[in-house]
Amino acid sequence: MGASIADTDVDDDSDFAESHEINVTPFIDVILVLLIIFMVAAPLSTVDLPIDLPTSTATPQKKPDKPTYVSIKPDLSVAIGENMVKRVDLVRSLDTMADMSKERYIFLRADRAVPYGELMDVLEILRAGGYSKLKLVALEGVPEAAASQAAPAKP
Repeated sequence: MGASIADTDVDDDSDFAESHEINVTPFIDVILVLLIIFMVAAPLSTVDLPIDLPTSTATPQKKPDKPTYVSIKPDLSVAIGENMVKRVDLVRSLDTMADMSKERYIFLRADRAVPYGELMDVLEILRAGGYSKLKLVALEGVPEAAASQAAPAKP
């Protein structure tokens, strides 16, 4: 009976060896579930709110040397620079200006009391006349958060 237990050296370590690889399958499953949740929830989170924009806190852009201003006054009269014009003559007056071209920007200023529909009427007249490069002019404002922080800082 010469066989001993020490002679039978069975290598069972390979079955129970530690694996040093990361199992990424559960991680990918969680990421895909989160992706689906965000894809469904994102369109539901948008809300349309009525807003009033009397001033703009956007960074002011450089103005050209001789800008062309079209203004709409509170009584809905239209002016090019300081000269009052009728709405029907607006495009014709712009065309007769010496340094005006259809490629130059027109700066449109409207009083706060001007209804949105009247502003759109003037925009439509300009667009129909071939003037499609328009910029809206607003007052340069300070963001409310910055104004409230700056006010207590001054003694």
